Amino acid sequence: MRRTLIIVAVIAGVLVAAVAGIVLTGNVLPVVTWIFKPRHGWDLALKAPAPDYAQSASWAALPGRPGLADDVPKGEPPAARDAPVDVFFIHPTGYMSGADWNSPLDPASRTEENTQWMMANQASAFSGCCNVYAPRYREASIFTYFTAPPDLFKTTMNFAYADVDRAFTYFLEHYSRGRPFILASHSQGTFHAFRLIKERIDGTPLAGRLVAAYLLGGSITGQDVDALKTVHACNGPTDLHCVNHWATWGEGGSPYYDKAHKLLCINPLTWRRDGGEAPAALHQGGVVPSGRFQLAFWSDAATGMAFPPLGAPVRHWTAARCQDGILTVADQKGGPFDGLDLGRKNYHGLDYPLFHMDIRENAALRVKTYLAQAPAN
Repeated sequence: MRRTLIIVAVIAGVLVAAVAGIVLTGNVLPVVTWIFKPRHGWDLALKAPAPDYAQSASWAALPGRPGLADDVPKGEPPAARDAPVDVFFIHPTGYMSGADWNSPLDPASRTEENTQWMMANQASAFSGCCNVYAPRYREASIFTYFTAPPDLFKTTMNFAYADVDRAFTYFLEHYSRGRPFILASHSQGTFHAFRLIKERIDGTPLAGRLVAAYLLGGSITGQDVDALKTVHACNGPTDLHCVNHWATWGEGGSPYYDKAHKLLCINPLTWRRDGGEAPAALHQGGVVPSGRFQLAFWSDAATGMAFPPLGAPVRHWTAARCQDGILTVADQKGGPFDGLDLGRKNYHGLDYPLFHMDIRENAALRVKTYLAQAPAN
């Protein structure tokens, strides 16, 4: 009886503290992270075995194997088969649990369902031009960003990157084998992808094979990209061997990025660096996401999330402009893309879906341009 009363008292105390925190700060996130964050340090003994990239199960998307990365919007041509160019896609954070700092790669989990959401709504933007390869990796938990001290953050991200690096090596040696490729990513994936560019691609023969990179939803600054040797910031729809990057916010939002270190912003309606106002008439179309991305911190149990086929593109929906390094678009409240606002009109989850057709058509154009210049490349 006494033990039960103690447990009840502790739970009540946590709830009171949580309510107080929300009332005092007006922000639920610090309270949520405090309640659900990992209660231990970084421990290798708690990690899942390293993925074996010779095994199909270690890939969220592989050409020739049916998967959501092959989806196409309603009315669009079917996915490419045996295309001359590959895509190496690094998915963002889907591990929302505080059980550990790195994903256990549980195939029966919300994390895996979130990975499938990424295949359906992000990686699929490249299904029209290319063969899509997307490795599973022991990604860092969302709590790494919110609560990890600098040393733990570095260790956790290095551990995740080591998987990505090994997957990229396997991709080059066993799948790509000298073919041109696109590097694509989002959020945490962009953190790892830009490191690949800096450590594995820039200043090497691989830079000549890089058609272009679509590294979205990260914190890549213009200064970061300008410091590269042979890879540069894209500045035009047919530019090659270059990096596209943007972070999407709604009109009137409150971006939290440091303006002194301006993010690289490529406007996907014009594909120009720091592109000014581009009208909705140039918007090739967004595609409303299939399924639902799950932000369930309290459990990683699978829910049976279904992913219906992608719908028809929503064309000419939004204008867009680069402003202080941020891609600013129309307020999406009440429209078909409502529901993915992370607060303060942060449209992080719309970096791909809102510009699905722009990415799809531009990737095909850059591939065509690259192949036309194949002898030079």
